[in-house]
Amino acid sequence: MAFAVGDGWRQDNPTTGTKRIKSRTDGFHTWTEEEIAQFEAVHPVGGKARLALALLLYTPQRRSDVVGIGRQHIRNGVLHIKQKKTGASLAIPVHPELARIIAATPSGNLTLLTTSFGKTFTAAGFGNWFRERCNEAQLPGHCAAHVLRKAACRRLAEAGCSANVIASISGHRTLTEVSRYTRAADQERLARAGVAAITGTESVNYAETVDKSAKYR
Repeated sequence: MAFAVGDGWRQDNPTTGTKRIKSRTDGFHTWTEEEIAQFEAVHPVGGKARLALALLLYTPQRRSDVVGIGRQHIRNGVLHIKQKKTGASLAIPVHPELARIIAATPSGNLTLLTTSFGKTFTAAGFGNWFRERCNEAQLPGHCAAHVLRKAACRRLAEAGCSANVIASISGHRTLTEVSRYTRAADQERLARAGVAAITGTESVNYAETVDKSAKYR
């Protein structure tokens, strides 16, 4: 309504004074390890789809930044990127698995990911293309490119990284969202320690239960 008034469509805003309806939600879906494995089973290393997944999962950046990444941005094993949305400049050590996949995958001269015409993807175009790759892997609709960023942050939290460490990699401006992952990971670690204490069993380090391929070392 405020937009309509500003553009001259209405003379008044009938919603003035109304309160926003509060709702509780966990936000966008976070890819599970099973869903990631399902995608990888269909799209092997050496193909563009697997490279796209790795860039989203191991950087972890937004679609608008991933589509612009090229080999020239990687120097001495470190990815240097300036985020389009925030303008933040990041230096991110390249995960060994990402380095392996990049080396095994043919790519364009300016960007690692290109369209079938050899052009750089737009963020929206890449999202649509990746959705088709998800369909090929028979993944549900909530598995999308933009929520792999959440899965990457979840993995970092499960590996024991603090919210500050995660934000230094993801480029989040605030810790509000990333702190959810660390709280969830810390809760499970503490719960395991508590149960171990009352049962007399040896406490299990939760980070060690995460698949090693999912860790950021």
